[in-house]
Amino acid sequence: MSEIVVDAVSKTWGGVGGVNRISFKADAGTLLVLLGPSGCGKSTTLRLIAGLEEVDSGTITIGGRDVTHLSPAERRISMVFQSYALFPHLNVAENIVFGLKVRRVGRAERDERLKKVADIVGLSHLLERKPSQLSGGQRQRVALGRAIIAEAPVCLMDEPLSNLDAKLRHEMRTEIRSLQQRLGMTMVYVTHDQTEAMTMADRVILMRDGHIEQNGAPHELYNHPASDFTARFIGTPPMNIISWHDNAMLGIRPEHITLVESNGIPATVKAVEYLGADSIILCDTEGGTVSVRQTGYCSLPPGTSVGLAWHNRHIHLFDKDSGRRRETETSVH
Repeated sequence: MSEIVVDAVSKTWGGVGGVNRISFKADAGTLLVLLGPSGCGKSTTLRLIAGLEEVDSGTITIGGRDVTHLSPAERRISMVFQSYALFPHLNVAENIVFGLKVRRVGRAERDERLKKVADIVGLSHLLERKPSQLSGGQRQRVALGRAIIAEAPVCLMDEPLSNLDAKLRHEMRTEIRSLQQRLGMTMVYVTHDQTEAMTMADRVILMRDGHIEQNGAPHELYNHPASDFTARFIGTPPMNIISWHDNAMLGIRPEHITLVESNGIPATVKAVEYLGADSIILCDTEGGTVSVRQTGYCSLPPGTSVGLAWHNRHIHLFDKDSGRRRETETSVH
């Protein structure tokens, strides 16, 4: 089993940055995403799991074994970096098997593993090429192949797709997720992109300022955000948050708002963003700017007066001071 348990782990540099007493578990064979803005502690957390940084306090176990003070090599993990970290003077095959050669794995076993891995990541026809002769997506596959060939039960990925264009990112998201499920490895994946988190993860840990803001399945963070920070971070466009009475903030997803001619909250159309399948209508209200998602094309010109309406079952209430979720009240209109 390759379950990862992080228990009350802290790491700072002179009392600044890092993470503060974070605890979570990645179940064996699942894909856990560490999500959050720059500086939130997600990469630090990954480096602590990898053994690239030493913890100040707390414990880390992998597969039931305490690895808190073990070296990266002793933790039996593989890792994929944002930079790919390929050797430019080695060809694809040599880059993939490099770790096996360092560990003195025999030639016959190296060749056997290379053939299998090259087929899995679609590089069998490119084994003689150097990294400079590859596209960004192909280089990423080499980095993946190098991680897979180690046959480690745990794979750590630090923003591996951030150097790729949108189309390649979409393709590689699907490939990485399929690969993780097929091989049954436990994967911890760091990203600042909530779309990657929502589409790939079994579980998402949203981090903020060195703490865990919310830990749950993707649909839990989207449908039941624990704070206004989660509500704003998850979703494209994000949840609308407007001032409300009783020292509260009201949240409502753009797709849950409808435009009405009467009996709605008064609003004025500010702009329309046409996206093809739907349109995002930006409306100014007394409580702030609100986004409305409407199927298809919307031709409302700026300055048009409209009304906004929604069903109570779709609202979210947050405390104005703490930002934490309140249980919604059926009397809200």
